Parts: sequence; structure tokens; C-alpha cells
Amino acid sequence: MTLRIGNASGFYGDRFDAMRDMLTGGDLDVLTGDYLAELTMLILGRDRLKDPAAGYARTFLRQLEDCLGLAHERGVKIVTNAGGLNPAGLADAVRALADRLGIPVRVAHVEGDDLTAAHPHSLAAHAYLGGFGIAACLRAGADVVVTGRVTDAALVTGPAAAHFGWKETEYDRLAGAVVAGHVLECGAQVTGGNYAFFRDGDVRRPGFPLAELHDDGSCVITKHPGTGGFVDVGTVTAQLLYETAGARYAGPDVTARLDTVRLAQDGPDRVRIEGVRGEAPPPTLKVGLSKLGGFRNEVVFVLTGLDIEAKAALVREQMEPALGKAADVRWELARTDRPDAPTEETASALLRLVVRDPDREVVGRALSGAAVELALASYPGFHVLAPPGKGSPYGVFEDVYVPHGAVDHVAVLHDGRRIPVPPAHDTAVLDEVPEPPLPEPLPPGPTRHAPLGLVAGARSGDKGGNANVGVWARTDDAWRWLAHELTADRFRQVIPESRPLKVTRHVLPDLRALNFVVEGILGAGVADRHRFDPQAKALGEWLRSRHLDIPEALL
Repeated sequence: MTLRIGNASGFYGDRFDAMRDMLTGGDLDVLTGDYLAELTMLILGRDRLKDPAAGYARTFLRQLEDCLGLAHERGVKIVTNAGGLNPAGLADAVRALADRLGIPVRVAHVEGDDLTAAHPHSLAAHAYLGGFGIAACLRAGADVVVTGRVTDAALVTGPAAAHFGWKETEYDRLAGAVVAGHVLECGAQVTGGNYAFFRDGDVRRPGFPLAELHDDGSCVITKHPGTGGFVDVGTVTAQLLYETAGARYAGPDVTARLDTVRLAQDGPDRVRIEGVRGEAPPPTLKVGLSKLGGFRNEVVFVLTGLDIEAKAALVREQMEPALGKAADVRWELARTDRPDAPTEETASALLRLVVRDPDREVVGRALSGAAVELALASYPGFHVLAPPGKGSPYGVFEDVYVPHGAVDHVAVLHDGRRIPVPPAHDTAVLDEVPEPPLPEPLPPGPTRHAPLGLVAGARSGDKGGNANVGVWARTDDAWRWLAHELTADRFRQVIPESRPLKVTRHVLPDLRALNFVVEGILGAGVADRHRFDPQAKALGEWLRSRHLDIPEALL
């Protein structure tokens, strides 16, 4: 008995027509949509400040207007976290839409994640719930289930538990579903999107993924026939490493052991995942706090031609009087210029100024006025990419942890009944997994100074202020070299930003992979916009571009 679960959204703003494509492209039992991320919760929180009835992903409603009838005709259940900060409000909106369209669907929702009242200085505070509230809604006959903040994988564990009748302590099965959910959650990232070796296939318009999930927790990751992109062991490995850390991948229902995952190609665009072991979840739930951190403003000065360093020094000196009161001032010179360039753009460098302060006035008119007044009184060729603004609010993200019993996890059924979802039956403190033995190193031989990306893939992402960089080898010999060469200290050497920070390396031999966690590199999270790449999306690609002494036998 196979449960076919597809995904039609990896973030708020993903491909609008993916829902229709997934419903018409092949057979499905359940269609999920992941709309929430740390930044999204801040955006929805600001929406709710303006309108208490807001706080959910409105895109989902527009997609559903076109697709609810299709889902009903095909018997496909829809499960989504698009409820955001207001799952009850979205559920009501879906019912109103169904009534207007004349489609008889049963809509349920899950609540209990909102802990904002207990954190009064937060714009939004939400616990990451598991999948058993979703399961309760589906078991009672819901056609559409709307949630607020659940783990991304819960969109799969919930339907799987309902379909197969899994109990809360069937940890191996649940762990298999967590891995499947983690692989599906980012949509096209597992079908060739954002993939290090994207030239292996046609990724101009990757299809969205689905999992054929089995009762034992194993699954096959695939996509609808005829859709773009590709699914292979590499694309699945990349997504497995995305925004994870060590061998234990903890969640509210189960802790999945990523060091037990086995991948195998099961035919074209089919990858089998099996062997996943699970353990009791940790005794606490993660709570994401989104806060307003203050105000920021930004000016990007364009420096063209000769004397780039001197021009940058001049404008910094000229701006200094206006920046004296600001709490945080950051300058960054990006040398995008080339000597004897054939175009003005390629002859230009970018000097980026970012200013933050609790007082909007400090980063507003004072900064903007000072920058504009330099237009005729600074370096030759003075201009900026865009006029400076008035200053805008920025957010910060923080994790805290609460006991399972601190939340009132409730499934609100389509008929209005409220079913409490009990906390985890058993829990286990997360201990570090002993580092596994490394493979035998390659024998000595000639090397060539070349980019790491010639022999290894990488994918990186954000978790609050931390970044993770997963690196994997494509062959056994490359793994033998990588495991010994790319230590935490070597990582710090090739990624200078990480040198003053804590870098932890985790080894996953069955995936031929290393996972690095760099603490604090993103400041207070994506909404803080601490660095040029605030979500560390390209940190892995930067690492792949760095040159190491690679054995010629691998090249």
C-alpha cells in the first residue's frame, strides 16, 4: 500500500501554477504546500499588525480558487501550513471559497502553536508542532487541512500517520516520513533546482517532487512524468543536507537519524530512501521568536575606473559625520571592476553602506541627506545605484525552547469539534553522536590547485543566525580525500568570514557527506540582513569555488 504525497510550494511566493501542475500531472493522494520560513513569520506578523484578520498566506487562497475543484474531483487531500499566524482565519476563508464555488469540501485546521502572549516583546512567537494534529484532522475526514507553524516535515508525517495508522512511538516509520518530508519541503530543490551540478540535466523549469511512501517508512522520491528537472542520488543528497546539522535531526514527533539514511537510484528520476532509524523526540519544542530589531538604511555607491580604493576612502570620510550617532555601521567594498574594461558597468566597483539604529531618524533623513549632498562634491563619477530611502524596519529571529506540555496542540475538525493532541509519549535528551570512523585516506600522489567544486557538491542555508554548509563527494575515492582534507580548521581557512566563529563538522559516511555549522555568521537571522547573502544560500557555492590541492587522480 503506497501513499503518494506531492508538494506544490517550497516558500511563500513559489511558482503559482505548481498546484495545478501537480494535480493534473499524475496520480496523487495528498498535495502539500510549505509557505512558512523564519522571514515569512515576520512578514505575516507585520501584516497582522495592520489587519488582525490577516496573518496567512493569501497566495494559497488564489491558487485554491483555481484548483479546489480539481482536487475534489481527483480525491486529493490538501495539507498546508499557509495558515501562518492565523490558521483559523484561513480555514474560514477556504470554507467561504468552497461555498462560493459550490464545492463540498470539509476543512479542518490545527492550532496551539501561537505563544505570542507568553512573549510580549515579540511580533510573533510560535512553537514548531508535529504531525499528529494533521493526522487527527485527516482521520476525521477532512479534505483540506490548514496549519500554522508546524515543522516542514509534519506536512508529510501527519498524512502518513493517518493513512498507515502509525502510533506515536513507531519511531522508525515516523523518521522515514520525516526524511521524506524534509526532502519534499523545498519543492524544486530536489528536482534539480539550486543544484551544484545543475548541468547534469535540463533545469530551466524543474517539476515539483512527490514521494511514494510505504508503511515501513521507506519511500521513493520522484516527479510526474514529462516534467522538467531530474531526480538522482545527488539532488536528494543535497536536499537532505539542507538546513540540517549532525546525525540527529530532531523534531516534535521523532528524532530521525540522518546517519542511517540509505539512498539508491531506483530508475530514471527515482531515488529510493530506506533504512532510516528513529528515536524518541527531545523533551522540548522549538519556538521561533520574531521581533522588530530597529531600523536600517542602505546606500550603494558606484565607483568607476581608476583609484577605486582612494575613492572609497574619500566617500567614507565624507559620510563619517552623519554616521556618528548610528548604533551599527557597515561598509563593504565589492571589487566588481576590471582593468581596461569594455563597458562602464564592468569598470565599476560597489561600495555598500548599511546603517542600523533603534531610532528611525538616525538612519533616515540624516543618512539620506548626507549621501545626496555629496552628488557634486565627492569622488569623480559619483552616483549611487538607487536614491537612499527613509529607513525601514528590520527583524531579528531567536530560538527558545519550551516543554511539550507548554502548548495546547488542538485539531479543530471540519464539524467544529476540538480534539486535543497529547504531547510526546516518550522523550530523550539529544546527545552528540560519536564521530564515525573515517575512510582510508587516498595514497599519496600528485595534486593540482583547483576548485573544490570539481569533485564535491555543496548546499547551504540558514537557521536563525547560524548557517550550515553540506558538502558531499560523488565518488568513493573523492570521499576518501574529502573526509580527511576538509576539516573544521580547513573550512575556516578557506572561508575567512568563519575564522572568528565556532565551526562544527559533522560526518555522514553513508551519504559521503560533511555538514558544517557556522554559528553567528548571519547575525540575528535573515530579517537582520547581516551580510550580503543573508540566508547563506550561496555560501556553499563560494566554498566550491575555493582552490585546494586536489589529487590529480580525482580530476
